[in-house]
Order: sequence, then structure tokens, then C-alpha cells
Amino acid sequence: MSSREPFVFAEKLVAPGKRRHFDLPAGRLPSGTPLSLPIEVLCGVEAGPTVWLSGAIHGDEVVGVEIIRQVMQLVDAEKVAGTIIAAPVVNVFGFVTESRYLPDRRDLNRSFPGSERGPLAGRLARLFVDRVLSICDFGLDFHAGSDDRTNLAQIRCNLDDPETRDLAFAFAPPLVVHSKTIKGTLRHTALKLGKRVLLFEGGEPRRFSPKAVDAGVSGTLRVLRSAGMIAEAPDATNDVRESRNTKWVRASRGGIFRLEAQLGEEVKKGTRIGVIAGPAGRQGQDVIARMDGVILGHAVNPLVHQGDGLVHLAEITMHDGQR
Repeated sequence: MSSREPFVFAEKLVAPGKRRHFDLPAGRLPSGTPLSLPIEVLCGVEAGPTVWLSGAIHGDEVVGVEIIRQVMQLVDAEKVAGTIIAAPVVNVFGFVTESRYLPDRRDLNRSFPGSERGPLAGRLARLFVDRVLSICDFGLDFHAGSDDRTNLAQIRCNLDDPETRDLAFAFAPPLVVHSKTIKGTLRHTALKLGKRVLLFEGGEPRRFSPKAVDAGVSGTLRVLRSAGMIAEAPDATNDVRESRNTKWVRASRGGIFRLEAQLGEEVKKGTRIGVIAGPAGRQGQDVIARMDGVILGHAVNPLVHQGDGLVHLAEITMHDGQR
């Protein structure tokens, strides 16, 4: 028999040991077709933290949709302490059009905390804050690379906060990056409300990148275990590298970019990591690493212009919490 009361969400009850689906009205398309924010609430049999899992805040970054789906299938409500609120598709307008933005070209992740009477992005942000963020203790927000870029599976968070740092190392991705918040983001709003957040980055837009999905699922389960919400999770098999400084290597000329290094590879300053050349391959120009670091992201579109970001490097300051 459960030792907790039913969980209340959107004025409805979710019984202990059960899960329930909700559709929060988010607006209508010009055709009049209604759109809603899909939510699944899992109420554990024992009392514990309330955590949110959010995906597709940028509508074309769909990796979180698959990560959250798999996590929710693996978790048994009858063996959970606490509550999980899954919001796999937050930017429902961008999701249906495969766009990072909303129809008015606003970025939802620059629109928090939002307003009930503001533009569409602000209204959607306000809905999420009021219905989900405000009733949770902490959360995981899932993102992918943007603009034809792919990212190594990583956690971005405030590593100077001891509790957030513990959650990040419990997740145990290949890379943890210290990151300050930006006004208007979900993470900034959450921190101002006293909620701790891990921001996951991995894979590329419009793809279920397998390595990113695997890292996201296993890491999320480890965080839930660390928070005392579940008993079992896969142990990490990789070292966790920490970075407090990242830098883009940019194209010095336009052309066709050929990468000669791998995502997650550690490279030395001065190493050739690619080349830019014309269509026939003549008069190629080397792309050189400007510092020691690990490749945390790179362009996947080979057609580049002068100044384009080609390879994103992260300077490693610690391995597994050790300098």
C-alpha cells in the first residue's frame, strides 16, 4: 500500500503507482486545428522529489523526444519514489514544422518566463512555467546541435553549485561543461525559482542520433537513482571530462570542409583537424586546432562560408573530478 497521496496535475489526480497522459491546450494553427502540449505524469508509490524531463524546446531538436520516451518506458511507477513529469515536445509549433523557432520566428528558449498576454512564444513559455516548472524540484532539459551541427553527448550546467555538480557527475556523460545562464532561457528562469537544471546536448537536429540517445537515457536513469527515485540504473562506463572553456575553430575561407577528426576525440594545439578546399580539391587550406581540447561539436554540412563555425573545442580541466 502506498505511503503518499495522489499527485495533483492540471486539477486532476494521478494515483500512486500509476501514470496519466495530459494534453495542455497551447493554441491553434491558422486552419483552426488545435495544438496541445503532451504531458505524461508518473506518480511513484513512495514520496520523493518531483522532476521534469523536457524535450524539443527547439522544435527541430528531437533527440529529447526519443530519450524521454525510452526513459518513461523503462521506469516502473510501482518502483518509483517521487513524481516524473515528462514533456517530450514543448515547442509544439516548431515541432510540427521541423523548425527551431515558433511561427513568428521567436526562440522559445529566449522567451522564459513568458507572459499570458505576450507573443506566442511568451504564452507557451508561461504555460510550461506555470503548469510544470513551478511544481518541480529539479529538471533535465534535452537539446541537440543546431544549424547543421552535431554535438558530443554533454551536460551544461552551473558546476559551481555543489548539488548541481553532483547531479551532473551522476549523469556521467563524456563531457560536462560549466555554463552560465542566459536571460530568457528555461534554465535561467528555473534557477531564479530555486530549481536546479541539467541541460543535455547531443546529436544533431531532426535526428535520433543513436549515441546521444543512449547517453541521454542511461544518464537520466543514473540521475533518478542518485536522487533516490529509482533503485537501479546502468553504471557509467566512460570517464567524465570537465571543461570551463570552449572555443570555435572558424573557417578562414569559403569552400568544402572535410573533417579529419572524430566527435569526442582529444586533439593537441597545432594539430590539423580538417581541410577546406574547392570542389576539385585543389588549393586546400588546413584547419588547425587552436588549443588542446576535446571535439564537443562540429559542422555536418560540408559547404562553408568564411567565418562559419567548423569545430567546437572544449579545454579539459578535470577528468572524473580530478585536475
